[in-house]
Amino acid sequence: MSILEIRGLTVEFPGRKDTFVAARDINLSIEPGKILGVVGESGAGKSTVGNAVIGLLEHPGRLGAGEIFVHGERIDNLPAKRMRELRGKRIGMIFQDPLTSLDPLQTVEFQLVETMLEHLPISKGEAKQRAIDLLDQVGIPNPAERVKQYPHQFSGGMRQRVVIALALCAEPEVVIADEPTTALDVSIQAQILNLMKKLCAEKNVAMLVITHDMGVIAEITDHVAVMYRGNLVEYGESQQILGSPQHEYTKSLIAAVPRPDVRVHRFPQVDYIEGSAKPFKQIDIATHWLGQSRDYTPVDGALLSVDQIDMKFMTRNAWLPKNRQFFQALKKVSFDIKPGETFGLVGESGSGKSTVARVITGLYHPSAGTVTFAGQELTSLHDRRQVLAMRRQMQMIFQDPYSSLNARMRVKDIVAEPIKFHKLASTNSECFRIVDDLLDHVGLGSAAGKKYPHEFSGGQRQRISIARALATRPRFLICDEPTSALDVSIQAQILNLLKDLQDELGLTMLFISHDLAVIRQMCNRTGVMRFGELLEVQETEALFESPQADYTKELLGLMPSMDMLSRDNLEEEVA
Repeated sequence: MSILEIRGLTVEFPGRKDTFVAARDINLSIEPGKILGVVGESGAGKSTVGNAVIGLLEHPGRLGAGEIFVHGERIDNLPAKRMRELRGKRIGMIFQDPLTSLDPLQTVEFQLVETMLEHLPISKGEAKQRAIDLLDQVGIPNPAERVKQYPHQFSGGMRQRVVIALALCAEPEVVIADEPTTALDVSIQAQILNLMKKLCAEKNVAMLVITHDMGVIAEITDHVAVMYRGNLVEYGESQQILGSPQHEYTKSLIAAVPRPDVRVHRFPQVDYIEGSAKPFKQIDIATHWLGQSRDYTPVDGALLSVDQIDMKFMTRNAWLPKNRQFFQALKKVSFDIKPGETFGLVGESGSGKSTVARVITGLYHPSAGTVTFAGQELTSLHDRRQVLAMRRQMQMIFQDPYSSLNARMRVKDIVAEPIKFHKLASTNSECFRIVDDLLDHVGLGSAAGKKYPHEFSGGQRQRISIARALATRPRFLICDEPTSALDVSIQAQILNLLKDLQDELGLTMLFISHDLAVIRQMCNRTGVMRFGELLEVQETEALFESPQADYTKELLGLMPSMDMLSRDNLEEEVA
């Protein structure tokens, strides 16, 4: 018998002129000890279904039709008081962002104990002991000490473990996990996924996992439901859906997944998804604006050399130097990048990847060591004109395109800003002609310049960031986790665009990511970082086939298995 059963669920959001249907006639069920994965792009309706089950639809959302049952009891028509009693007790929820789903002003112990006293017939002393036991069960070391700490004192992966403990503390029958591993490192993701599988097997809990990560789906689910624009387009056992998909949308999603086992020249086009197959507009680089004034001095050997870089951050200031305390973020990091090459940096959060990027761009000044770019030592530059000339040649694409774009500026002004700053156009009209051309070149069209960043999807905003980065005609791009927050199909578009631009403009790139599959597809050589140290640098294919450092072997072993994914449309793309 199914623990959770959803019959004909339709969720509506009424507006002033019409009603938006976010989920339409959804039928799903989960048996005890089983995991059902709901997959699809942002806006497909995945989270809407999860929120409807637990009764947390945002106003003015409502159930237009359908029924929801837990152990045969209908719950969608319960009064608010009864629903609050059921929420937490019978249905637990693991939210996407653990930091915002925990109270920053209360200790972990307080939050766990409060939930247990609300739903379980136990004393406060028993609840405190059970809180320690729960933290131990979810793999948090020294649980008796850490239970007294606040959420900000935990890492991202540890906070997610706390959220799992919170979801399980009242012994629910159903757990809904909404993007539980998004943006987590591969090692932390593997720990969380193993924990979820173990809990389902040991506690006989039914779990609904909402995600756009096909690796997560392949790793832990028993059944898969594929959603597209509020509709359930395919539903069945994981092996059948992932190995032999029937619906064109499912085939498109699987084709777009970066494969860790083989390198492809380009990601297959996902033609079913609207707007995903925009052709790359080739240009004549000899006459196009992007090719003009790129008379940078040729270099023999490496374009960028990082030599013995140390970086320390002061964690405690004091009048006496001996009383000051420092955190060593980088330790003797050295590597070089050749012209036209894509060099990858991979490692867990806190390994120092983004710190390296900030040292290269001059945002951080290293404690020791040198950075040399195109024959010029950057760490010794003090003349503003020289600094700006070097910065014009290197640009950065950030992880979150929304926070890196000024929300109060129109897109045309955002892209025009570096052109005006570096005086690359003689008139305003020439500047905006260049902007229109850049927006068209990255697949947005010149009409996009009249809009604001909030009017675009995540993938479109990242295209705006790329257009802005190209506006100075750089020779070197730093891509800091540029696709980690994007859906798999949108990620494929952005990665294809970066490859096309590199081939066309001869760009050199530093590509930072914790996604090993993306690193394999994008990078010629790769360095592996841990705790501020560069453990090894190899040709990317050699790194994946024969890693030298034990930590690299461990990382590669933790990648979700993609063996069951269909390989249709992939073979022709293999480089």
